Amino acid sequence: MIHSPEQRATLALMFESAELPHSLDDATYKKQVDKLRADLLEAQYTLLEHPSFALVVLVNGVDAAGKGEAINVLNEWLDPRHVKSRAFGVATFEETQRPRMWRYWMALPPKGEMGILFGNWYSGPILRRVYRVTGEAELGTDIERIRRFERMLVDEQAPLLKLWFHLSKKHQKKRLVSLEENKLTAWRVTKQDWQNHAQYNRFRKVSERVLRDTSTGEAPWIVIDGLDANYRSIAVGQAVLGTLRRYIELARAAERAKRHAASAPATNGKAKGVMAPLVQTVDTARLLKDLPFKERLSKSKYATKIEKVQGELALRSRSPKMNEHAVVVVFEGPDAAGKGGAIRRVTAALDARKYSVIPIAAPTDEEKAHPYLWRFWRHLPPCGQFVLYDRSWYGRVLVERVEGFAGEAAWMRAYSEINEFEEELVDHGIVMVKIWLAITKDEQLKRFKERENTSFKQFKITPDDWRNRKRWDDYIDAASDMIDRTSTESAPWTVIEANDKHLARVRVIEAISARIDQVL
Repeated sequence: MIHSPEQRATLALMFESAELPHSLDDATYKKQVDKLRADLLEAQYTLLEHPSFALVVLVNGVDAAGKGEAINVLNEWLDPRHVKSRAFGVATFEETQRPRMWRYWMALPPKGEMGILFGNWYSGPILRRVYRVTGEAELGTDIERIRRFERMLVDEQAPLLKLWFHLSKKHQKKRLVSLEENKLTAWRVTKQDWQNHAQYNRFRKVSERVLRDTSTGEAPWIVIDGLDANYRSIAVGQAVLGTLRRYIELARAAERAKRHAASAPATNGKAKGVMAPLVQTVDTARLLKDLPFKERLSKSKYATKIEKVQGELALRSRSPKMNEHAVVVVFEGPDAAGKGGAIRRVTAALDARKYSVIPIAAPTDEEKAHPYLWRFWRHLPPCGQFVLYDRSWYGRVLVERVEGFAGEAAWMRAYSEINEFEEELVDHGIVMVKIWLAITKDEQLKRFKERENTSFKQFKITPDDWRNRKRWDDYIDAASDMIDRTSTESAPWTVIEANDKHLARVRVIEAISARIDQVL
């Protein structure tokens, strides 16, 4: 029987409850299994046919509590083609070259499917604290980051089912001995398992704290007694079924509300389909409007200057210290602000084997099926490499905000999600460079007309560019708000006046070199 929501609130009691005898005799088990399997498949195929969310199942708990066996049974009951299981052990070399959470982001399932993650983002913080690698303060920081991450996943339609398999110390020892004595299962017991058993009391204390502080309304823990195979299999199946049904119904309710809103008559004299004014919550509009745009750089001076700054960047990129760092450069700005030209001058200073340029356009179907930041996490560079994003994750608070592709709640929430994302990158040792190339509205018009009248530039001008130009003021207001809210000490914005392309290109490279110097 699954623990009630009230029991979830007190994890110490839940552990004690899990140590009481819980069992199902074979007759009762067989009686429940057939209906449970049918209900699980029905719910799974409902999700597949209407992929409104992805279910992420976290499997954690005491060694030898039957985690693997229970999930094997679950996979027998479900269609395993649409269930992706991943076990995380010691990080591979590739994984250590990127931020800690990168490997978990890469394992997230797309909407319509389930992902089962063993040894996930809880294992590291618990193990490090049990073996005194970290202190209470560091554990508290890990817990807070986990809470923020999980809240973001739920908001992005990737709800969590968190299962903790528990055994008492006595039963754990008995299980380990039994496995070890059987020649067919002895391989499953390792030296690390016995070391962990010796630290059982510390594991329980640390785990209780972690589970208590991360059992939230949107992502509660369910503690399952791992002693009896029949009981734990039914408990896991019921937990998955209950979570699937809950979020399927929430998705249906959201769709009904959306249809109702679409069919509702216009109110307050506003015609249906007319976008409401953007909310300007902070007066930051002058941030970009008051730039002077006076400085210029002659062509003769540019030729000397660009070569000089490219050479300086080349030396920095080849420094042995770069083997412990990576560089992420974000380019944002209005259409025709010169992002592409600036990127080409940066890459001209780099070894072609050491950089990638990632152009960001409308998301693909695969990208839409994952949480918003997934498509940016997947391109993060390993140590020693550069990645240059031609537009970036700031699209949510720029184009998606202005054009109404994201609701106000989503783009307002994105500010904190972006700041947390960038903080993770910086903590890993990534050099973050964020550049806004600013031009005037008149300069943009001049460049648009030049593109239309130059045969080899005509591909660079599209109807969308002209349409976006009609909302110039909205975009500038959104960008000013964005810079104000996301320019942090560890990842500040650099605003570069770009009416003069030559001067802008030099200053872009200087800004990248300056940020590398600050970190290295």
